[in-house]
Amino acid sequence: MAKTFQKLTSSSSLFILLVLLCASNLFPVNSQEFARKLSKKSMGLKTEKLSHLRFFFHDIVSGKNPTAVKIAEAAATNKSATGFGMMAMMDDPLTAGPDVSSKLVGRAQGIYASAAIDEIGLLMVLNFAFVEGKYNGSSLSVVGRNTVVSAVRELPVVGGSGLFRFARGYAQAKTHTYDPKTGDAVVEYNVYVFHY
Repeated sequence: MAKTFQKLTSSSSLFILLVLLCASNLFPVNSQEFARKLSKKSMGLKTEKLSHLRFFFHDIVSGKNPTAVKIAEAAATNKSATGFGMMAMMDDPLTAGPDVSSKLVGRAQGIYASAAIDEIGLLMVLNFAFVEGKYNGSSLSVVGRNTVVSAVRELPVVGGSGLFRFARGYAQAKTHTYDPKTGDAVVEYNVYVFHY
């Protein structure tokens, strides 16, 4: 019985040793390589498309239920007329039409900050998270400069998720309405994006 156990143990040990050696060749521990080339086909990528999305962004800073709130402000000694140093967090509705009660197509979630001393220039870091139609559950990521007093502003689309994986393009923002008393704004967005 002891000899049989020894044979079984030594053959099991040999098998485990072979498996470990094979695995170490598949995934080298000391390899300096951290990247590898992939084919589009292996990632399930088909033909690249160009899509145009149009929606309205509602930045509501007033009232009982604001969708954008100030999270930081420059020191009281900063008397900048541009609000330099202010930061706000947003979860703004995106709608099909300019009225806030029109069909909800997504949310603009992220941060904007006043990043210019001599003009009103915002640094925008946000995701357009879609909740409607075939893009439900997909998002586009936008990072860029928004000079809000310009008639049309252009911000780069730097990526996306879901149906917008590997996305790239740009978003044009155009103020539809702005209420200087409340600070609320409705902005029309036209987004042009390449994706698979």
